[in-house]
Amino acid sequence: MTKAIRIFETGGPEVMKLVEVEVGEPGPGEARVRHAACGLNYIDVYFRTGLYPQPLPAGLGMEGSGVVEAVGSGVSHVKVGDRVAYAGRPPGAYAQARVMPAAILVKLPDAIDFESAAGMMLQGLTVQYLFRRTFPLKGGETILFHAAAGGVGLIACQWARALGVTMIGTVGSDEKAALAKAHGCTHVINYNTQDFVAQVKEITGGKGVPVVYDSIGNDTFTGSLDCLSPLGTMVSFGSASGPVPPFSLSELASRGSLFITRPTLFTYAAKREDLDAMAGELFGMVESGQIKIDTNQRYALADVAQAHRDLEARKTTGSTILLP
Repeated sequence: MTKAIRIFETGGPEVMKLVEVEVGEPGPGEARVRHAACGLNYIDVYFRTGLYPQPLPAGLGMEGSGVVEAVGSGVSHVKVGDRVAYAGRPPGAYAQARVMPAAILVKLPDAIDFESAAGMMLQGLTVQYLFRRTFPLKGGETILFHAAAGGVGLIACQWARALGVTMIGTVGSDEKAALAKAHGCTHVINYNTQDFVAQVKEITGGKGVPVVYDSIGNDTFTGSLDCLSPLGTMVSFGSASGPVPPFSLSELASRGSLFITRPTLFTYAAKREDLDAMAGELFGMVESGQIKIDTNQRYALADVAQAHRDLEARKTTGSTILLP
């Protein structure tokens, strides 16, 4: 038996229960992983509240790191004893150990510790596909990135700096502004005291930016469109403030023939060769020191409800991990 978080209904943080579960042996294509650390991400809130439906009862958590304890038939890319990390479905990372699809596991370089790995896989791979594939940045661009002091945001600040990109970031406090700047964000806007659309226009001399990366959703969507230059691209990759409301395609036409996409990591990393390439680039950026993973919050697995409350109240910065 091992301990894991389960939800038997959707709702607030209180629906998460720490229970004992039987882990069992891995079947074909599966592996059993003993977690050293588990990552906390906003997507976990979407599953907990039911915004992203799943059959109940269910586990939560999309990323973790640990050691392979057993593998099922057909698994050859990892073996017992390997240090591994992952980000992907199905949810269930909030656990001391789990049996899971081996396809999403990647070997962890010796230079990267378990806590950093658990706090960087989903967020770091997200920045990788956003910057390298969804709207490939070459250097010299000026971009707008919302929530620049969050886990994804702080990695984005550093990756943008490494690419030679001028990043305009939005944050919710002066403390978060200082954090984003310290990690390489060129211009920081406090959306609680400043009009981010007006500030972006001022910074860009009225031109706007070629791309906006927006994980906030409802509260920032229209403003994000207003920040784009003609033929610009809106990358809506999350909805922390609520889903984007229905809108007319004429909104894109009237602002200069804009493009819009709603990407997910799981689509970009669906093929093994793509996952290996993405993880390899992320690990390389971390090993080279160009990206430092800030694990700023640590909670015991039993305290996951408080971790979710702090995340939803926007009290967290950088990465947050659960220690099983």
